[in-house]
Amino acid sequence: MSNVPFESLPEDARAWVFATDRPLDGSERDRVLAEVDAFLDDWTAHGVPLQAARDFRHDRFLLVAVDERAAGASGCSIDALVRRIKQVGDALGTTLLDHAPVYYRGGGGIVCVSRDEFADRATRGEVTPDTLVFNNAVTSVGEIRQGRWETPASESWHGQVFF
Repeated sequence: MSNVPFESLPEDARAWVFATDRPLDGSERDRVLAEVDAFLDDWTAHGVPLQAARDFRHDRFLLVAVDERAAGASGCSIDALVRRIKQVGDALGTTLLDHAPVYYRGGGGIVCVSRDEFADRATRGEVTPDTLVFNNAVTSVGEIRQGRWETPASESWHGQVFF
């Protein structure tokens, strides 16, 4: 089983989004994908291989998902994934585990700011409920495919917190 194409996973596949604080260049992206592929090829939960996939989008977002119909990810297997992602980020001098920043589309690209800065920008009207944000708290492949990952702020937790 192990590593499969992201597109082949079912809607209910469990997903995690890992984001970088800066865009990764081509060689960095290739390194992340090679490291993650090697991990996913051997990823197991209690000795049972997991059917997993990864994708890398917009030079910033690593998506990892597992089809839990065959075998569910356990706490230990998720911890192992997180440890590996941390190691990869550390090796590149970035983090892939910080869920505090807000990512949104602005100025022709993807912007990464602290929650306080996003709140200030909302107060100044620089970002609005219509601003496209990345909801990195999505938990399924279906949510990503259905547009709940990249969505107007008003349709995400961002709308409740900042507007």
